[in-house]
Amino acid sequence: MRARRVVSLVPSITEALASVDPAGLVGATDWCTHPADLESYGVARVRGTKNPDLAAIRALRPDVVVVNREENRELDVRRLRDSGVRVEVTDIETVPQGVAELERVLDLLGWPRPAWLAEARRLWCGDLPPVTRRVVVPIWRDPWMVVGPRTFTADLCRRLGWEVVVPEGADPEQRYPTVTAEAIDTAAVDAVLLPDEPYVFTADDGPEAFTRTPVELVSGRLLTWYGPSLVEAAAGVGR
Repeated sequence: MRARRVVSLVPSITEALASVDPAGLVGATDWCTHPADLESYGVARVRGTKNPDLAAIRALRPDVVVVNREENRELDVRRLRDSGVRVEVTDIETVPQGVAELERVLDLLGWPRPAWLAEARRLWCGDLPPVTRRVVVPIWRDPWMVVGPRTFTADLCRRLGWEVVVPEGADPEQRYPTVTAEAIDTAAVDAVLLPDEPYVFTADDGPEAFTRTPVELVSGRLLTWYGPSLVEAAAGVGR
């Protein structure tokens, strides 16, 4: 199948597909911020990842809608499929899975694999490096939530040599456990990494909660996205 009309409900995948065939991408969510010129290619916005406008998606008459198991709702997938829309579900918990899923989706669409994807595989899919530091990665506050071990972000950090730690008192089996700021601050780690998404941590919103542990503001896109940003992230998140 050479799909010419694709809707992506996943920001990372939107960026990846746009790097190959922006004219074939007809719909994306409001959270799909890269590339910045999506509208210039006629891409329609279909609301958010958790509340997509299903009627608008159907009206675009896509050959396929691409979603992600974590980012999108099973209910929306079922409703689209029940109305005859083909939906392709990706499932990504590690960087190698992210690379493989992007390769699979592009092959399914009949689109060529871009050079950056081969470079991402070379950079990220080898042996794990030694651990050089331990970090906690909050992704929300009020309540504070942190990255757990079974996530893409934790695997990306590990492949940079950084072990993601779940503070004491939190459930390490949860993907994004809830914790207290004090537990984060006393977790005996080398740094607290504060990304600018999904919560927009800034110099004035976040660092003030921690007095014992060094804080680093980092790019959420480099830390959590699995598209072309993987090549940038390999140089070191926040460096």
